[in-house]
Amino acid sequence: MSIFRTIRQLRRGRLPGQVVIQLTDRCNARCPQCGMRATNAFSRTTLDTAEVRRAIDAAARHGMAALSFTGGEPLLEMDRLVELITYAGRQGIPYIRTGTNGFAFCGKTAAERRQRITEVARRLANTPLRNFWISVDSAIPTVHEGMRGLKGVVEGIREAVPIFHEHGIYPAANLGINRNLNGAATSEVRPEDFRDRAAYLSAFRQAFDTGFRRFYAQVLDMGFTIANACYPMSVEPRTENLDAVYTATSEDRIVRFERDEKAVLFDTMRQVIPDYRPNLRIFTPLCSLLVLSRHYRGEAGVSYPCRGGLDFLFVEARGGKAFPCGYRGHDDFGPMGNLPALPDGPAACRECDWECFRDPSELGGPLMELLRHPWALFKRFRQDREFARTWFGDLRYYRSCGWFDGRRPPALERLHHHLHPDVPAPAAPARLPVRG
Repeated sequence: MSIFRTIRQLRRGRLPGQVVIQLTDRCNARCPQCGMRATNAFSRTTLDTAEVRRAIDAAARHGMAALSFTGGEPLLEMDRLVELITYAGRQGIPYIRTGTNGFAFCGKTAAERRQRITEVARRLANTPLRNFWISVDSAIPTVHEGMRGLKGVVEGIREAVPIFHEHGIYPAANLGINRNLNGAATSEVRPEDFRDRAAYLSAFRQAFDTGFRRFYAQVLDMGFTIANACYPMSVEPRTENLDAVYTATSEDRIVRFERDEKAVLFDTMRQVIPDYRPNLRIFTPLCSLLVLSRHYRGEAGVSYPCRGGLDFLFVEARGGKAFPCGYRGHDDFGPMGNLPALPDGPAACRECDWECFRDPSELGGPLMELLRHPWALFKRFRQDREFARTWFGDLRYYRSCGWFDGRRPPALERLHHHLHPDVPAPAAPARLPVRG
C-alpha cells in the first residue's frame, strides 16, 4: 500500500481499513475456549462463494488494505479458500491473511504428514496470501492437543513450519491467551488458596510470567519466526453493548478473567515480550498492552478508542452481514456487498479486547492525530511519556520486523541491531531454553 495513500487516509481521519470475513463456523477441533468447537451443538453455516466475492468487491471498492479469512476452521474450505484469496489479490487488496488449527498436519505416518503439509503449503504459496497463522494454545504439547482434541498436531506443526519456509511462507504462532498457557502451573492458581487478593495476584503474575516465557521459547524451538496473541475475550456479563455474532466466545473458566487479573496479565506480557523480540517477530504491540493494563486498573480514557465499525468491519458466516466487530451484534450494517460507503463518525468503543481491531487502533491513533491534531498529540505525549516511548519503540521494532511480511524470512541482524545497537549480533538465532 502506497505511503502517500496512507497519509491521505490519515489526514481524512481514517486508518487503513481491514475486513475480517468469517468463511465458515464449521470446525473439527474441541477447544473449550471457543463456542465454535466441534462438540458445541448448533446449526453450522458456510458463507456462499458469491456472497464472499461481493464482500471482497466492496472491501476493494472502499479501499480496504487488509482482509482476513477466519472460521471456524478455514482449511475445511481449502478449495474455495485458495480461490477467494486469489480473487482478493486480483481485486487489489494487498494484505491477505488466514490460518488453521493444524488439523491438516496430522497423519498416521511421517510420509503421509509430509505429503499433506506440502500440498497445503504449495497451494497457499501459489496465492497472494501474505500472512498465515497456526494456533498454539499452550507451551505444553499434551495440554494443547488435549484442548484441541487433535492428537499429534504439535509434532505435525513442528514438521510443517520448515516445509512452509521452503515454499516461501513464514507462519505465525498464534496464542489464544488462556489459563492453560503453562498447564496446571497457570490453571490451578486460584484465589481461594491465598490469604488475600494481593497474594493471589502476585502468584498469578509469576505463573503467567513463566508461562509466557515458556511459550515464546517453545515456538522459537519449533522454528516459528513470527508470533501473535489473541487477548482473552472474557466479556463482563453486565456489558450491555455487546452481543457476539462471532461465536468464538466461551463461558469456560479457561478463558474468563476478572478485571484485576487482566490488568496483571497484560502488564506481565508487556514485561516478557522484550526478552524475545531479538529472535522472534512478535506482533503484539507493547503500547496496547500498556494501555489495556491501565484500563483494567481503572484509569479512564487511557487508550485510543477502537475503530471497529469505522475503518474495520467483521462479516459473519450467516448471510454475509457486516458488523463493527464480531462482538457488537446489535449494530447490523446489512450485507457487506451492499454497503454503499464505510460508516463515519467518532470512535468511542472500548468494550472488548479483540486485538484484531484494538491493536491497529492503538498503533494508528497517534499517526492520525499527528496529521489532524498535532498539538493534541504533543500534549498527550508530554503528559504520558511512558506511552510515547513505548509507541515509538513499537514503530521502530515493526520497521525492523519488515512490517511482519509473512512471505519473507526475518532479518535477524537488523532486528538485533535495532534492539541492541552496541552489541554484535549472534551468528545464528539464539534459542532461549524451553523452561519447565
